[in-house]
Amino acid sequence: MPVAGKSIPHESAIGHVTGQAHYIDDLPRLKNELIADFFGSPVAHGKIKSLNLDKAARVPGIVGIYTHRDIGGENLFGPIMKDERFLAIDHVHFLHEPIAVVAGESQAAIEEAKKKIEIQMEELPPIFSIDEAIAQKSFIGTPIKVETGDTAEAFQNSKHIIDGVFESGGQEQFYLESQIAYALPQEGRELLIYSSTQNPTEIQKVAAEVLGLGHHEVVCVCKRMGGGFGGKETQGVHPALMAALVVQKTGRPTRCGYDKDTDMKVTGKRHPYKSFYKVGFNEEGLIDAVEINYYSDGGCSADLSPSVLSRTLMHSDNAYYLQNVKLTGHICKTNYPSNTAFRGFGGPQGVAAIENIIEEIAQYLKKDSYEIRKLNVYRDGRDTTPYGQVVKNNVLPELFEQLIQSSDYYERQETIKIANESSQTRLKAIAFTPVKFGISFTTKFLNQASALVNIYTDGTVQVSTGGTEMGQGLNTKIQQIVADEFGLPMNHVKVMITSTEKNNNASPTAASAGTDLNGNAALDACAKIRSRLSEFAAQILAGNANPGDQRPTGTGIQEQKPDIVFAESSVFSRSNPAKKISFAELVQRAHRERISLGERGFYATPGIDFNTQINRGSPFYYFTNGACVAEITIDRFTGALKIDRLDVLMDIGQSINPGIDRGQLIGGIVQGIGWATSEELRYAAKGELLSHSPTTYKIPNIQDIPDDFRLEFFDNKKHDFNVLRSKAVAEPPLMLGLAVFCAVKRALGTLTSGIPSLKLPATGEEILMKMQGLASQLNRSVNKT
Repeated sequence: MPVAGKSIPHESAIGHVTGQAHYIDDLPRLKNELIADFFGSPVAHGKIKSLNLDKAARVPGIVGIYTHRDIGGENLFGPIMKDERFLAIDHVHFLHEPIAVVAGESQAAIEEAKKKIEIQMEELPPIFSIDEAIAQKSFIGTPIKVETGDTAEAFQNSKHIIDGVFESGGQEQFYLESQIAYALPQEGRELLIYSSTQNPTEIQKVAAEVLGLGHHEVVCVCKRMGGGFGGKETQGVHPALMAALVVQKTGRPTRCGYDKDTDMKVTGKRHPYKSFYKVGFNEEGLIDAVEINYYSDGGCSADLSPSVLSRTLMHSDNAYYLQNVKLTGHICKTNYPSNTAFRGFGGPQGVAAIENIIEEIAQYLKKDSYEIRKLNVYRDGRDTTPYGQVVKNNVLPELFEQLIQSSDYYERQETIKIANESSQTRLKAIAFTPVKFGISFTTKFLNQASALVNIYTDGTVQVSTGGTEMGQGLNTKIQQIVADEFGLPMNHVKVMITSTEKNNNASPTAASAGTDLNGNAALDACAKIRSRLSEFAAQILAGNANPGDQRPTGTGIQEQKPDIVFAESSVFSRSNPAKKISFAELVQRAHRERISLGERGFYATPGIDFNTQINRGSPFYYFTNGACVAEITIDRFTGALKIDRLDVLMDIGQSINPGIDRGQLIGGIVQGIGWATSEELRYAAKGELLSHSPTTYKIPNIQDIPDDFRLEFFDNKKHDFNVLRSKAVAEPPLMLGLAVFCAVKRALGTLTSGIPSLKLPATGEEILMKMQGLASQLNRSVNKT
């Protein structure tokens, strides 16, 4: 029986709970292994006047201390712009920026040595906010624009116009396994790097270029990560470089791993945004025109900020057809660590901006915000996005209606209204928010993947892809796909460690495209092998005494014998199913007849094209859709927020593994709720992150999840393409956490005749201050009367 479509447990589930699933820190220590750490800048912005390492180098147990002068290659890297230094030369641009790598026999020796490093700095004025960056014109790159229609004319004809400022905060990825790398010397100049990374190719490339090696002299491998969420797409470079540099200098294996405090202090996070908006609309709430001017905090260097900002602009429509739009984005350069990828990759900031606008239109018109959403939703399959892509296979109207009905939205709204009128201690609200999330990398060349499939003569299979496993279940889905292609049980297929040696130039496992890209590449490899085996099996089953005399060429994907079936570890003809040959016997005989049992598959996402010069085209293969209804209660005295119920409906096509997808969807929503309500980054005056541990940074816990959490899959019969008709699930649900934020905004709206402003995250403190402010306004109004 096929295994795709079934809730098969995660391939490492038992290993996870028993401790048998190895992570980098579990790899055995070697006798001569070293530890690498770094000495960082004591200021957020300044000049290095002098640096004396003599006393530190004499500390017992210290093997070496290395600065930019010890780098054999280029002391610059970056995925888009080469503007980030491995080790500072004469200027520093964020607090704790690495200045020197310290290699030692023990962490205690390294800590002692760092205390003895003598440094003199000239402190320069830092930039710690988007407002400061705007005032000082401190930007990275050039503005990005997406525009359609004529907003100026539309505003002139709009019945109503509102404008304002919306702020959304950053977010820590908070993966459980901190950044870590383990480098081992190989023959000659070669290096082997174990890295907890979503992007082994990036580690290989940067390590080679910084150390003055060829790409072919560095191999990066990744068995699994203890979480990533985008934070390991580029940020794993520094620990990998530190370990690799020490190996190059000493010839000894070296491990470099951050503790959680260090990780949170020096790595990039979700970009904070400040968005200036203006919207025009008619009496019903139909949007005539929207202008949003985004400013993101990119930190001290570009990293992935231009691509993040680009996706923000492409998701500023969310689920709504906007005919007249002008979107502009700027990346602010500040003196924080370079901000980076995080689940959603800029999409959440754009979705949050338009959902906030929708709520404000509703509050202005004294209407239910769902009615505004329903009025503006993409409709007939001919509607185009602001960047020119037709929204095909659109199921948003049907999805809206189904969730409104199944969640009893209107009935509960009436109950909430009565409850608010009768309670002086509690304030309740309900809100509906959707998501339409584009699937593909917006950088076209990244939409490709390769896979290597090898069948062994006992009938078992190994699969290697460029995708990395971080707990999301990619390897389990690849197992299911390949097992079904050959009619084998799951335990006959093994997904191997990800290695740049086997899958070269691989794209990062990101953009929710891991299964789409690598699953299709694996299918391509399987199809080539099946073509050869089908032709060979047809000869055997037909009774050909010498099947090897008619060997198939197998030069590419050929038309497979439609009559040949691979099922239940056997191969047979559909016209004569009683006559079978076991899969193991078939591959043994094929091997003896010199028929290849290995193949490399390749996949490039079709139908995507985007002109980055004018920001027009079709950057996405398809859209994953969903919606959420959130009911909340606020304590009027403390601002404490409680989520009473969540109703979620997701369109994910035909699920390859419903159990894993359900876990991804719930996890994404909860992470989105954290961003929207509790996860607040706080900094001291000198740029020091104060919320750098679980004691000070509040991710959602079990008490924050409602007892009544309902999740259903939408039956989308229009989606008939992609790997096994599936859709991506990783990032889209995160934006449904905004339903909770919008419910809070709606609750505050009941306390005023105006439009309450609300920053994201809507923490208990933020809610309390807003309620107190609204109460003060009401009191002043009463006194004037």
